[in-house]
Amino acid sequence: MSSVLRVKNLSFPWQTQDPFLFCVFHKDNYPAGDENMAPKASLSGRNLGNDFEIKDGWRMYHGTRIPGFPAHPHRGFETVTVVQEGLIDHSDSLGAAGRFGNGDVQWMTAGKGVQHCEMFPMLNQDSGNPTDFFQIWLNLPAKDKLVEPHFAMLWNHEIPIVQENGSSIRIIAGNYNGVQAPAPAPNSWAADRQNDVQIWTINIEAGKQFTIPATETKVNRSLYFFEGDKIEVEGREYSTNKVLELDGDLSTTIQNGAKNARLLFLQGKPIGEPVAQYGPFVMNSQKEIMDAMQEYQETEFGGWPWSSMDNVHAREKGRFALYPDGKEVTP
Repeated sequence: MSSVLRVKNLSFPWQTQDPFLFCVFHKDNYPAGDENMAPKASLSGRNLGNDFEIKDGWRMYHGTRIPGFPAHPHRGFETVTVVQEGLIDHSDSLGAAGRFGNGDVQWMTAGKGVQHCEMFPMLNQDSGNPTDFFQIWLNLPAKDKLVEPHFAMLWNHEIPIVQENGSSIRIIAGNYNGVQAPAPAPNSWAADRQNDVQIWTINIEAGKQFTIPATETKVNRSLYFFEGDKIEVEGREYSTNKVLELDGDLSTTIQNGAKNARLLFLQGKPIGEPVAQYGPFVMNSQKEIMDAMQEYQETEFGGWPWSSMDNVHAREKGRFALYPDGKEVTP
C-alpha cells in the first residue's frame, strides 16, 4: 500500500487540508536598503500596493515604500509565521510589536479580532536583504473563534532541531522522535496534543533518506517539496513544486536526489466544521462573516495606535517582542 494519496502542483497560495487554511512561501532577494529602510532601487514599473509579480528577484506586495503588508484585520484563526532568513517588523492594534526573523517564529491568535502589519525593513545598506519565510493559517474551532487575541514569539534558539542521518528536522509544532516543540498559543488547535498538529521544516542532504513515521491519530498530512532536484517516494519520482497528501496510517520514506532538498510538513486532526471565509475573516457561517465585517467597520478591532499603517521600528532596534501589557523581551 502506498502512503501517497494525492499529488498536486503547488499554486499560490499553497493548497492545505483541514485544520490548516492557507500556506504561502515568500522568497525575495531584496537589494540594499536606503536611509529609510526602503529598497535602494527604482520602484518604477511596479504595481505599487499590489505588487505580487517577481521583478528583479523581489516583490513589494502591498507596500508602497517598504515591502510588506500594511495594517489589515484578521478574525477566527491563527497565523504562524516561520522566518528562515530576513527580518519582519510586526505592529498591531493591541499595541504589541516586534522585530523577528533569521529562524524565529511568530504565533498569533487573531481570535475575536486584531489588526496587524508585517513589513520587511531593508536594514543592510551595503548588501542585499534576502527574505525566506512561510506564513501558515491554522483554523480555530467554533468554540474558540472569539477568544482574546494572543501574540507570542518562538525564538530561534527555543525551536528544537533533530539531526538524523543527513536530515535536519526543525520542530515548530508537535514532536518528532520524542523531541517536543515549544508550547503553541494557549487556545490553539495545536495546544491539545490529541489533535496531533505537526509543523516541521525538513532539510535532506543529497542522496540521503528520511522517514515520516505513521501516527495512530486520524489526521490530514501534507508534504510540500519546494526546493531541490527530485525525490523518490515508494518507487515514484517527484520534481519540485509538488504537494503530496499522505495517509497518516502509514509511514512515508523520502529518498532524496542529487541536490539538497527543502520540504515543509503540515499535519493535524481535522476540525471538521463548516468554513466560511471572506478575505481575512474565517468563521463558520456567512452570518458570522457579516457580523465580523460590521464589527470591524465600527471598532477597527481596537483602532490603530501607530503613526503609519506600514509601521517599521527604528533601524538600531534588534530582535524584540513587545506585548500588550507593556512587557518587552529579547532573544
